[in-house]
Amino acid sequence: MGLDAIVEEIKAKGKKEADRISGETYQEVSKIIAEAQASAAKIKVAREEAVRKEIDRMRQQELSGANLEVKKAILNARKEILDEVYEAARESIAKLPVEKNQKILKSIIEKNDSGNSKIFSRSKDASTVKKLTKLKLAGEIDCIGGVVIENEDGTEVLDFRYDMILKNVNEQSLKQVSDILFG
Repeated sequence: MGLDAIVEEIKAKGKKEADRISGETYQEVSKIIAEAQASAAKIKVAREEAVRKEIDRMRQQELSGANLEVKKAILNARKEILDEVYEAARESIAKLPVEKNQKILKSIIEKNDSGNSKIFSRSKDASTVKKLTKLKLAGEIDCIGGVVIENEDGTEVLDFRYDMILKNVNEQSLKQVSDILFG
């Protein structure tokens, strides 16, 4: 065997070894690329799922916020209506016909003047109150009508101002009125 043949044999073995290493490297690289692609696909799916969940959460949060705003607007509108009803009732009471007002004052005074000595009324009703009771007219009060009756030392005060009666009735029947108006 000549030197050329040995060189050719070494070259052939080297080429064969290089081809084998190249093939193994190609297979290893292909495997790494496949694993990377699979990992990337999993990451992509996980990220897409996370984004979808975040979008759903944000959508739900927006809907909840919008629902809350709608409920708040409805409650505010209902409160405004109830306030208007209260104010309309207050105005109606303030404009009671004289005869009706006298009849109410007479009923209040007759039921509550015993054991008491002083009475207060609005200036508009002072002359009527003087005619209806023997209690001392002790002063004027700022109200839409009615009277305040006290005992001699002022330890017992009976507040029959129409404002207070309306306020008490309003507080006690607010739910009923709301149910009637809004179902």
